[in-house]
Amino acid sequence: MAKGSVFFCQNCGHESSKWLGQCPGCKEWNTFVEEAAPKKAAGGRVRSRERTTPVTLKEIELKEEERIRTNIGELDRVLGGGIVAGSLMLVGGDPGIGKSTLLLQVCQNLAEDNHEVLYISGEESLKQIKIRAQRIGEFKDSLSLLCETNLNEIEEVVKAKKPEVVIIDSIQTMYNENVSAAPGSVSQVRESTGTLMVLAKTLGIAIFIVGHVTKEGVVAGPRVLEHMVDTVLYFEGDRHASYRILRGVKNRFGSTNEIGVFEMQGNGLREVTNPSEFMLNGKPVGASGSVVTCSLEGTRPILVEIQALVSDTSFQIPRRTTVGIDFNRVNLLLAVLEKRAGMQLGGCDAYVNLTGGMRLSEPSIDLAVIAALVSSYRNQVIDEHTIIFGEVGLTGEVRGVAQAEVRIKEAEKMGFTRCIVPKSNCDSIKELKPGIQVVGVAGIMELMDVL
Repeated sequence: MAKGSVFFCQNCGHESSKWLGQCPGCKEWNTFVEEAAPKKAAGGRVRSRERTTPVTLKEIELKEEERIRTNIGELDRVLGGGIVAGSLMLVGGDPGIGKSTLLLQVCQNLAEDNHEVLYISGEESLKQIKIRAQRIGEFKDSLSLLCETNLNEIEEVVKAKKPEVVIIDSIQTMYNENVSAAPGSVSQVRESTGTLMVLAKTLGIAIFIVGHVTKEGVVAGPRVLEHMVDTVLYFEGDRHASYRILRGVKNRFGSTNEIGVFEMQGNGLREVTNPSEFMLNGKPVGASGSVVTCSLEGTRPILVEIQALVSDTSFQIPRRTTVGIDFNRVNLLLAVLEKRAGMQLGGCDAYVNLTGGMRLSEPSIDLAVIAALVSSYRNQVIDEHTIIFGEVGLTGEVRGVAQAEVRIKEAEKMGFTRCIVPKSNCDSIKELKPGIQVVGVAGIMELMDVL
């Protein structure tokens, strides 16, 4: 080990004085890299007496945060109503999924409203940015572009220009002269983010940071990076398909788990104002194993289609494959069907797919997965105007879900005429149109009788 060096975990940022095979923080193997030890300041910062004096809750004055509208409704929804001045936001996603395109469209709309915006790129040249900008549309002169990776130079430019919004694309390309480590390393990413955080809070500038993701789909670099920022946004979806889903994982100025749905087109990203219709586009008619359910993402109900295929296996051990749904959860539901419903699925392959590129972990889709598996196993078609949702327990009981009435109203708006829901939710459902039928079930055997 070189003199004055330490080891950092590339996954979670755990620091160690020697190399370790397994990280004690995140339990990952072979993630430690050697870097130069960061230099500490000689003296501490002097703080004023007013800042260290305790205050009571009555002495704290609250005022409503003034938000900057991006005029992109789906993004404003995920951010909680708009951009808050002085906030630090992290945007992550796979390469080529549309992070830079979305942020460039944000710059276009903000410049249209005469907001001063500074776009700083460390990956693309000015000509490359202009080529993308010409594809999106016209831009006003209140947008400024800068190609720079030296964070000290960027700090001086931001302090001199004082824009309202700054875009950093990406944080892995930035380097701080005071840190003797390569750009993209744990030390550089952490120190660069800390510098940008101080810059945002002291000058009241909203800063967007683009972060690369690992093969597991999380932001590359130390886990402390997500704790330092105010908002974490993830871009999901297949880059070869047209749909994109922007998910708010963390938000100090709004609710979490909100999603925004976009469609990639030739001139940029287009908002999908009715995601339920978008997710159900192309649903097959008269096919077994296809069921529509309703999931609640933040405050938004979204209808999605669950497809299941159950067939006799030609292997000694049957295959189980899932897309968009937790693999272990599907195995649990298959075990419930075998034990509580008497279905012999041990000799069958089972494939479960969530269409539309969505990834759901909400237990309210359990009943729809059960219905899709039974429909495919018995080759019986479920009525296309039926929606099913509910949580299934290990004894085969159907448990209630949150905001069942909101889910039913979304299904009613999309033209569904029958809703199969947990019986415990039937008493809380009110003010529905007479054209929709609500059927309550208490167990999976009742579900089969209804279907």
